[in-house]
Amino acid sequence: MNSPVGWNPPPRRIAVFRALQLGDLLCAVPALRALRQAAPKAHITLLGLAGAREFVQRFNRYVDDLLVFPGIDAFPEQTPRLDGLPAFFAVAREEQFDLALQMHGSGAQSNDIVARLGAREWAGFVPNQGEEVPGLRLAWPDALPEPQRYLALMRWLGLPAVDAALEFPLTEADWCEAGELIRTSGLQAERTIVLHPGARLPSRRWPAERFAAVARQLAEEGWQVAITGAGFERPLAAEVAQLAAGCTVDLSGRTSLGALAGLVANARLVICNDTGVSHVAAAVHTPSVVIASGSEVRRWAPLDRHRHVVLSVQTPCRPCHHWVCPIGHPCALGVSVDGVLATARHQLKEAHHAV
Repeated sequence: MNSPVGWNPPPRRIAVFRALQLGDLLCAVPALRALRQAAPKAHITLLGLAGAREFVQRFNRYVDDLLVFPGIDAFPEQTPRLDGLPAFFAVAREEQFDLALQMHGSGAQSNDIVARLGAREWAGFVPNQGEEVPGLRLAWPDALPEPQRYLALMRWLGLPAVDAALEFPLTEADWCEAGELIRTSGLQAERTIVLHPGARLPSRRWPAERFAAVARQLAEEGWQVAITGAGFERPLAAEVAQLAAGCTVDLSGRTSLGALAGLVANARLVICNDTGVSHVAAAVHTPSVVIASGSEVRRWAPLDRHRHVVLSVQTPCRPCHHWVCPIGHPCALGVSVDGVLATARHQLKEAHHAV
């Protein structure tokens, strides 16, 4: 197999290396959808983080199973288990992949990993044009938004790939769980605003006191504000709830991923940092206000800039890779409470008119 172009016959076993968090995986769904359409009978294995198991289960139309990548020092998404690498590569070689796809960034660190999987051929991004191979390896398209760049890779492989829409399939159980949570929390979906103050990196979080100020004002205007977050974000959510002086409902740590998506799908608006829940909102078509602190906006902003408004302040240090900002967090502090409130009111008005 010298090149996937045309794929006649299609590869039978495909590995996709993308050892990243939920938001990153959601942005790759359009490419995975195109891959499945081109190879409907292939067995597709995601090589990713242990936390991707639920993603694989939910998106089993596109991905068949998960091989957990133990990590390396260069990747910050998890604490690396270097002693697990030999077994990881051994299992990958036993799978005898026909094709391994590198969908984990530019390839500067990840191409060596993909090349060691033992696949008959590997394809994906390479750091510069001098390394391009027609139909296989594409120079990293730095200017494209994340979903579009992986669609560009699929087209480079010779596959039809134009639909950049995100997805988040919700099951009946998800809808039931979300509905029960809304009912027992005394919320009314048509009045609910989801406030998600967390993000994996503290440097990507807008200050808790500013989220609380937004919550207080929106509550005074008649909206119900539900704070969400993963279990590890409960202290942050509790801080925001306390600062908001009792005008919010704290649902942090009380939702499964599916129920969170169901809650977001039922809500009028989401206000969040530039993190995974912003991509969930985009996938279920709920309007949002996204506060981008330190992130690369052109890469990660939702594609629908009308339904999803991103607020950011340009600083020379973007994109930031620090765990905690060492210079006083100017990118976050540059986004004001009044600015977020004005945008939220506009989004709520637009959503009302759309209904």
